[in-house]
Amino acid sequence: MILLPTILYFLMSLPVQTTAIEGTWITQDDETGKQKSEVLIYKQDGKIYGKITQLLLPEDKGKKCVNCKGTNKDQPIEGMVIIKDLQLEDSTWEDGTILDPKSGKVYDCYIEFQDPTTLKVRGFLGFSLLGRTQIWKRK
Repeated sequence: MILLPTILYFLMSLPVQTTAIEGTWITQDDETGKQKSEVLIYKQDGKIYGKITQLLLPEDKGKKCVNCKGTNKDQPIEGMVIIKDLQLEDSTWEDGTILDPKSGKVYDCYIEFQDPTTLKVRGFLGFSLLGRTQIWKRK
């Protein structure tokens, strides 16, 4: 009889995979498949944010966000916060935005796990059908 409550307590105390999004993720170019950058995903004030910590392609080193608007205009891409304000809903982080430093455009965004080491990152305009999905791998 004591065994059942003990097992339930143990199972409920295990970390849920959907909260393990924090950490460093490797992005890859949609067209070439090459690894492009490292993004640190972190939690701040209960929301998820992501910052480019390193550009991996030699030709991208030192690049600035020339197409960005506002405070990101002409700022270095390394160190730039590109994911903002995502909130966990069931097993998906949503209702936030993602910045594409190449185009300077900001898109609505959601992120979900494809498996424990792979994220599906979707940027879109208005409806999630009108957008692009990237696959990011845990470093």
